[in-house]
Amino acid sequence: MKHGFIKVAAASPVLKVADPDYNAGLLIDCVQAAKKEGVKVLAFPELSLTGCSCYDLFGHRLLLDGAKAALKKLADATAKTDMLLFAGLPVALGSRLFSCAAVLYKGRLLALVPRQHTEGTRFDAQEDLFSEWDFFGQEVPVSSQLLFSHIALPGLSVAVELGADADAPLPPSADYALAGATLIVRMASFPQTVTAVDEARLSLRADSRRYKCGLLLAAPGKGESTTDQAWSGYCAAVENGVILAESEGEDSLALTEIDVDFLCSLRRNCPGFAGASMDAVPWGGQPEETKLTRVYGKHPHLPADPAELPEYCRRMLDIQVSALVKRMQYAGLDHCVVGISGGVDSTLAVMVSAAAVARLGCPKTNVVACTMPCFGTSSRTKSNAIIVAEQLGADVRVIDIGKAVYQHFDDIGHAHDDYSIAYENAQARERTQVLMDIANKCNGLDVGTEDLSEFIDGWCTYNGDHTSMYDVNMGLTKTQVRANVRYIAERTEDKVLAAALYDVLDCPVTPELLPIHDDQIEQKSEEAVGSYSLQDFFTHKMLICGFTPSKTFRLAKLAYGDAFSDEELLRWLTSYCKRLFSQQFKRSCLMDGPAVEAFSVSPRTGFLIPSDAENSLFMADLAALEKSLKR
Repeated sequence: MKHGFIKVAAASPVLKVADPDYNAGLLIDCVQAAKKEGVKVLAFPELSLTGCSCYDLFGHRLLLDGAKAALKKLADATAKTDMLLFAGLPVALGSRLFSCAAVLYKGRLLALVPRQHTEGTRFDAQEDLFSEWDFFGQEVPVSSQLLFSHIALPGLSVAVELGADADAPLPPSADYALAGATLIVRMASFPQTVTAVDEARLSLRADSRRYKCGLLLAAPGKGESTTDQAWSGYCAAVENGVILAESEGEDSLALTEIDVDFLCSLRRNCPGFAGASMDAVPWGGQPEETKLTRVYGKHPHLPADPAELPEYCRRMLDIQVSALVKRMQYAGLDHCVVGISGGVDSTLAVMVSAAAVARLGCPKTNVVACTMPCFGTSSRTKSNAIIVAEQLGADVRVIDIGKAVYQHFDDIGHAHDDYSIAYENAQARERTQVLMDIANKCNGLDVGTEDLSEFIDGWCTYNGDHTSMYDVNMGLTKTQVRANVRYIAERTEDKVLAAALYDVLDCPVTPELLPIHDDQIEQKSEEAVGSYSLQDFFTHKMLICGFTPSKTFRLAKLAYGDAFSDEELLRWLTSYCKRLFSQQFKRSCLMDGPAVEAFSVSPRTGFLIPSDAENSLFMADLAALEKSLKR
């Protein structure tokens, strides 16, 4: 349960219809297998102790008594099991018949939760909110208004809905989520059809996304009666719209971990989860380590499925181009001015500018591409910048700023061989001045190239490349920028352009602000601030998901394996956390630019912290992590 993870499972064993004792044995076997995997919440289908296809047998005294005895057998067999169990059975309260979820923990029946929507079935709907059932001398609450809250894992509250409850116009899950349920168990009873599983997937993804919760579904399996229908045994576990595990067939089992910490973070950033309160039933033991089986990709800002990447890139590019077109139309401008360095960011910016100018119906030469070589410019980056711009038909201008920068050094009394921060920043600020003044001369817009990753780590010169009139890359991480450039390279019919773009992608990220030797790139950004792939991973986990540095470290180890040692990961994570706070002043005054995700660092609508906030809490978490690694 460390870091908010809870291991869950949904199971659908091959039952025997109307044989509760046999079925109880199967459920017990499933519990024992799940226990070995560390499962803490286990769900079975609706009416899993009898089978859901018993028809008129449900009301028969023998089946009712047999189901009750089977539940007692299951309870006794799991008396020492630290696991919240959801099994289904028919329950008679006087002359009324209900389909109920029996909620068990360590051999104790915590409650019975009745199905609420029973149209077309042999069961009644519970009209009163609370009843009691005599379970072998124990008075058990019967209510649909219950949440099962873990005593040691903050935020973990579990609710259950049965059968067609999930398909109701106003399903119980909505009320459960608003009342605080972060994990909702769906004990299903739908038969197999050619579309049933696809429909279940659609519902699971949509509902878990809407309610910002985990959903655990178990549907009846192959042991049900085939008199009129067949059964899939479909089981699934879903979190915030993402299917984490699923299984279909005989003895299905879907097992994974739900991240309660993540779900709570989502809800804290989405006001509205404050519905009517429900009674909380406590359960659970002491916290323990949860072994993770979930897969975490290295590039969370890109689709997990490679087949979805082209459409994703097309949409990102359309956002960039459409936003730039709107800004130019509003301002009455017809030129784009872009500083091209041969790096991946400026390469994307000039291609976006070319697309925007074309959409406006302006000549290609209305893109003014300026390469401004100085002390650290290599022939490789300069050549790539010019080739890309020329192939796009841009007005290419080569402006050597060395003389102007030396004059500036003389004006401020800075030695020409003093390679301190002023030496570097003077070049970046001179380039920005040139671009803005050219834009003023040609009725143009100085189009910024800096990306989201660089704004977060502050790897930019304040009032230099940090500043532009409109930044089309402001909402894209470095990994997204690279994906867009590769997308264009793979689809262009211009072989010269494609070759230059691939070489741009192959170049190390560099600001080229320090002198070079033998025309080789020596100043490499990732040697100073760390891998941008890693930084983007940190951004997703800490800023978007709201995770602690130590949890982010744990997930980075899973995602990257042996690509980084513990020492390297800790070093770059510490650097990231320090720069996140120390460089906020640059983010507090950023120009306009479009977001491509539901996250940005815009000081108007994005992630915002005070420019002088302390990072002591982050550093303390990292110190504790470092200490634990040395044990």
